[in-house]
Amino acid sequence: MPTRDALHPQSPVPLYEQIKAIVRSRILDGTYQPHQQMPSEAEMMAAFDVSRITVRQALNDLQNEGLIFRIHGKGTYVSKPKAFQDLGRLQGFGEAMRQMGYETFSRVLSVRNVAPTAQVQERLHLPKRAKVTELQRVRFLNREPISLDVTYVPVSIGSRLAKEDLAARDVFVILENDYGLSLGHAELQIGSTLADEALAAQLLVEEGSPVLFIERTTHMADGTPVDYEHLYYRGDAFQYKVRVDRVPVPVQR
Repeated sequence: MPTRDALHPQSPVPLYEQIKAIVRSRILDGTYQPHQQMPSEAEMMAAFDVSRITVRQALNDLQNEGLIFRIHGKGTYVSKPKAFQDLGRLQGFGEAMRQMGYETFSRVLSVRNVAPTAQVQERLHLPKRAKVTELQRVRFLNREPISLDVTYVPVSIGSRLAKEDLAARDVFVILENDYGLSLGHAELQIGSTLADEALAAQLLVEEGSPVLFIERTTHMADGTPVDYEHLYYRGDAFQYKVRVDRVPVPVQR
């Protein structure tokens, strides 16, 4: 357990926030393993030289984030952390996860030109008989498979992407930084499905396990669709979050 020296009492950041950040980093870097029992409140109070209220506030926040759980009469334990991505921002998976301190990379399964299905043709506004580049990748989070991503882009873009380091770089970052394309917005549909034999093998889950399914169409700033994806996420290890603001309803008089 870190000592009081790890805290900065003169910082404008509250002490409970500092403790929360320290414990969170220990969970994410593996110092505290999933299902390991955490130090008791008394041990944390002594280690950080803070009050019980401060320790409890830090632990409550970590529990709300899903990083720890409590068993009455037994103590506090480390959860298997569920990574999350904010739907309020248009980001690639690797880009979002690295900002949160996760290690991420991809295994490229295939990059090939194919005849699009009617759905892909419609989403990308392609003319008849036009082909697309299909990119299949397994995405890894902290060295565990987290998703299977199937991406479709016009061949004019796909022929360039095929030469890129797609194991280490996000498509969105390449499109913007390397190709000078300005991304504008994405449309998403979220549902669920069950892992078939092939998907279960890629994600290392049992066949029939629940999988989060996301259909995403990304548009450039001028509204042109540029990227259409089918994303299959392990239901036990990933979640999306979004903030929704209520729009005031006019008062009926």
